[in-house]
Amino acid sequence: MKTKLALKLKFVFTLLYAFAFTSVIAQQKPNVVFFLVDDLGQRDIACYGSTFYETPSIDALARDGIRFDNAYATCHVCSPSRASILTGKYPARINLTDWLGGRPERDYEKLHSAERMKALPETEVTLATTLKRSGYVTANYGKAHLQSDPISYGFDEAITGWVRSFYYPFAPAYTGKLAAKEGDYFTDKLTDAALNFIERNQDRPFFVHLEHFAVHDPIQGRKDLVEKYRRKLAAMPKQKGPEFVLESNPDGAPLTDEQLTQISHKQDFDTTRDERVWWVKQRQDNIEFAGMVEAVDESLGRIRAKLKELGLEKNTIIIFTSDNGGMAASNQYCEITKPRKALDWRFSTSNLPLRGAKGWNYEGGIRVPLIVYWPGQTKANRTSHALVTGTDYYPTLLEMLELPSLPNQHLDGKSFVPALKGKNYERGPIFWHFPHYSNHGYQSPNGAVRMGKYKLIEYFENHTLQLFDLENDLGEQHDLSGAQPELAQKLHQRLKQWRQQVDAKMPAVKIKKK
Repeated sequence: MKTKLALKLKFVFTLLYAFAFTSVIAQQKPNVVFFLVDDLGQRDIACYGSTFYETPSIDALARDGIRFDNAYATCHVCSPSRASILTGKYPARINLTDWLGGRPERDYEKLHSAERMKALPETEVTLATTLKRSGYVTANYGKAHLQSDPISYGFDEAITGWVRSFYYPFAPAYTGKLAAKEGDYFTDKLTDAALNFIERNQDRPFFVHLEHFAVHDPIQGRKDLVEKYRRKLAAMPKQKGPEFVLESNPDGAPLTDEQLTQISHKQDFDTTRDERVWWVKQRQDNIEFAGMVEAVDESLGRIRAKLKELGLEKNTIIIFTSDNGGMAASNQYCEITKPRKALDWRFSTSNLPLRGAKGWNYEGGIRVPLIVYWPGQTKANRTSHALVTGTDYYPTLLEMLELPSLPNQHLDGKSFVPALKGKNYERGPIFWHFPHYSNHGYQSPNGAVRMGKYKLIEYFENHTLQLFDLENDLGEQHDLSGAQPELAQKLHQRLKQWRQQVDAKMPAVKIKKK
């Protein structure tokens, strides 16, 4: 009898020990904070070269972690880029190739926009779903912009929606969900929500997908920071060079300098549309935008301070990046003779030395900042030249967390853990597909591929090709397609093969009415 009792007690104690051990192991799983900023260009951060915006917290993260200088979004607008992060798939593969809502077609456009999904399919096994199944508690705060409630994508909690004003009241979507009062600033309150989640779940492994609506328009900085930058700008010497330049459609007949000068004197929508030109900002001197950038920087600083306070800093992975490049080309606005305040609400920043802006497949639209902090696993204060794109976070995080990969899900992603650890890493080519017209200019719908140091862009109206050597021409000023036709055709063929592989939808030529 005593023997049976002893065996039973031993069995119970073994179960209790196993449960306790499992709990300890669960608590030891690294936490994840994915800090995603909207429309933040790579050059909008001090450690990436900005001399106007001040970003001490982001710079500190770069010193503690690894800064990537060849990181890309999978699309130059938000929804497709965000979908890739959560699914590990290119936008073309899931046919979510434009921002949700999308730009309506216009009579003067030569092509019909390609058919596209209106929401991220709920059948996708997202990164959040996988982490939730692995014992993580998950939260999504900010601009999800994938149409459905983030709860359906594997998040336990979500406070998301569009923002109409960065000052309270922000928008109906946040009424009753985000505690705020008159005078409160949206970026600060969204950070409060993330901090509250971290504090409530400090004893469990967590995944916080903090998707700041900043620095998207309305370009509305926090008042105290705007005043700081107003004083800073007034004390600076006047910047050299033009404040704006006209960019024409590369898929059409080239415009001479004289023609561009003549067009620049006509500040009307019809001329801009007919000539297929768009203004691009060339200076970082927007004090409203500067206030937005530093508020985001403060948010990151507050997140890290909370992690340190709770003793979680050494067990939390932080990924800091953006969904696309900076809005140097305005959103459907073509006049630059308006008062400075009006322009500051429409053109956010300059991406120089990168060409172009959000909405374009030049580097200014797709190259983004990326900083990864993986405590205890990587050497600090390093810069990596590895190619990384938005599909790669899913498999990378699974490997970092020692979770099984899901190759049938993150089909287009490649783990860059070797690059994080300073080892040889060859990512292979990266692709883009945008079979639509953008809000941010009159360029033809187009696609692109980067392979090694070369990048090819194909425009779909006239099938014009542009080829750039990004190592020697980061600003994409020297088209090599004529000088190196064999290389251009090789990359073009690779791009077409990829489109077939992912079943990319193409725009159709409009049939002219008789």
